[in-house]
Amino acid sequence: MDNFQLRFVGNLLAYSAQRGLSPERLCTLSGIDFEAVRQQTLTSISPKQINDLWLNASHLSNDPLFGLHFGESMQLAALGIVGQIIQNSGSVGEALTHAADFIPLLTDLFDMEVSRSGPTFSVQFIPDPASAESPFALRQMLDLAMVFVLHEVDGLVLKRISPDVVTLPEITDNEPEYERVLRCKPIRKPDVYKLTFDSRYWDEPILTANYEIQQLLLQKAGALMHTVGEGQLLKERIVSYLIANAYMGVPGLDEIAANFNTSSRSLQRKLQEEGVTYQQLTDSIRKSLAVNYLQSGQYPIKEISYLLGYNELSAFSRAFKRWTGRTPVTYQKR
Repeated sequence: MDNFQLRFVGNLLAYSAQRGLSPERLCTLSGIDFEAVRQQTLTSISPKQINDLWLNASHLSNDPLFGLHFGESMQLAALGIVGQIIQNSGSVGEALTHAADFIPLLTDLFDMEVSRSGPTFSVQFIPDPASAESPFALRQMLDLAMVFVLHEVDGLVLKRISPDVVTLPEITDNEPEYERVLRCKPIRKPDVYKLTFDSRYWDEPILTANYEIQQLLLQKAGALMHTVGEGQLLKERIVSYLIANAYMGVPGLDEIAANFNTSSRSLQRKLQEEGVTYQQLTDSIRKSLAVNYLQSGQYPIKEISYLLGYNELSAFSRAFKRWTGRTPVTYQKR
């Protein structure tokens, strides 16, 4: 089995664990050898097994948009591909073009085409005719791919970018959630899955620091993954999720609630029952990450501030002084 596909299955199971599902149970229900996945010795996986994996993950989490939320949470470094793309790319346009070449290594359900035309460029996903045999997996993978590409552009330039146009087929009752995750009200067009961006981003140079930060976060999160699963407290699962996915800032309450397929009010209530608030969790994560970044000495304070979700450096400085009694500048010098 291709290493990229195996890593993808592993990441899907890790995300399922963050959502409180049992990876072992998911594999059993889908006819997949969990130990072979864990030991990275799985040699093959059928289209039916992939389709069943998506179906079971969506069913057990009660989340019909499981793929969309998985894509929202997924780090660029997680698939082991971005490093290779960065090594061969100088701009966003080049990186996306190279990324399209890697799609067959991950899935045979669809192809990815990148094109530039005048004031815009687009990324379109074209289903393979054979994918009709795995309709549920196809839609989940397409949702994942679209939001993953959007976050890839974010991560390459360290900016939160909104597409000019998002084109999808049927959206059913979930249009507000697609709009939130994809940052644009989708338009409907049969059989078209496409993101369209302003051309000014095409030639924007790639910033590699964010990829390095993602690797650091994945190393930290890796130590937590084996402890995450059924029966774990919600606050522990959220902490694991925040650490693993904090490379582009800490998500707000509404976003984290959507990713855990619950309402903001319900999530707050459950956390209060566990003796903590979401604000306390995010402050703890921000403090831990800020201290790690500053101690490494590799990242400018302004960049750390942005990565932690602060629009103004002064706001980050005030928060950091509240946590540690020192300003970021003083702490880094010390």
